[in-house]
Amino acid sequence: MDFALSPRTEELKVELERFMSEHVYPAEPVYDAQIAENDNPHEQPQIMRDLQKIARDRGLWNLFMTHGDRGAGLTNLEYAPLAEIVGRSIIGNEAINCSAPDTGNMEILAMYATPEQQRQWLDPLLACEIRSAFAMTEPEVASSDATNITSTITRDGDEYVLNGRKWYTSGILDPDCKLVIFMGKSDPDGPTYRQQSMILVPADAPGIEVLRDLPMFGYRDRLGHGEVQFTDVRVPAANMLGEEGDGFKIAQGRLGPGRMHYAMRAIGFAERALDLMCRRALSRVAFKEPLAERGVVREWIARSRMEIDQIRLLTFRAAWLMDTQGNKSARSDVAAIKVAAMETAHRVVDRAVQVHGAAGVSDDTVLARLYAITRALQIADGPNEVHLRTMARLELKKHEAGA
Repeated sequence: MDFALSPRTEELKVELERFMSEHVYPAEPVYDAQIAENDNPHEQPQIMRDLQKIARDRGLWNLFMTHGDRGAGLTNLEYAPLAEIVGRSIIGNEAINCSAPDTGNMEILAMYATPEQQRQWLDPLLACEIRSAFAMTEPEVASSDATNITSTITRDGDEYVLNGRKWYTSGILDPDCKLVIFMGKSDPDGPTYRQQSMILVPADAPGIEVLRDLPMFGYRDRLGHGEVQFTDVRVPAANMLGEEGDGFKIAQGRLGPGRMHYAMRAIGFAERALDLMCRRALSRVAFKEPLAERGVVREWIARSRMEIDQIRLLTFRAAWLMDTQGNKSARSDVAAIKVAAMETAHRVVDRAVQVHGAAGVSDDTVLARLYAITRALQIADGPNEVHLRTMARLELKKHEAGA
């Protein structure tokens, strides 16, 4: 294993750090202010369009895309340290068109869509001319087990008819959202892992009703997390993604790299929190000396540094395995970093909140928002317990063969 940065990654790292310090961090308060001023809080603010133009002009665009020749041509290991840099800001990923749910949707379109589907949906997504949503999770069942999904995709002549209720359908409220990737059962009586399919649905198709915008710990994302009712939604049969019955396989293909991206972002969250913690510890005085002189604060800082560096190495290893041995071989490692990275980020943010005192729970810093995000992302894309279950099963399998 060699985790040294490639010349290409070194070059992009320098450019990204400059872009973040000169443009993204200063734009954070402007982004929030413009959203507050917009009539529709889900409309993309002008400052983000400005950031995206700068990023595109500098070649900092679609860095996540590792399939085909549509992205920057980076490996997962090359992309990992770059994703960490933009992950330090909540708006960083969107600025370079590397934000969820579009990244996962673009990856499966690159892997499974027909050339015509790619022309219609993937190309405008890569150009950021449209945005997309992913409709998998359902309110009435434990959707971390995809076999529980109850929404239906029924063939009727040259069309499919979709019915079901989804929630936390991220991106659905963005006015630029034009595509929904819908997962449902097309063959409820078939083999367990061939019952599900995914299909491409225009966001304005009749029968789609957004019932409400769901918050996460009181915060509402600009893209929105919708509870959505699909009632007799009709789409052409040609909109099927892959073959009928491929839904479970595609979901696994989507979530693997997606979990890697979450881990990379989590390291960025943790580094931002540690930076704020150190600055606060040096500047805040209590009992006649800076907080940085307190042993407990020094221990928090030291432990945070150790834990972040451990997670970074784990993430690099998982990325290296994906590049050299395939996603399947990296399954346990990807599950590990999804759990460990987000838990570490949450722990470091928690310490930073404590060092900030009352300011840590206010909106005066990004910490309260990071606290909510790092907790919510321990559930999104599969709760920690599901990933731990996967790891334990793979570990026990090694021993069962020789038992």
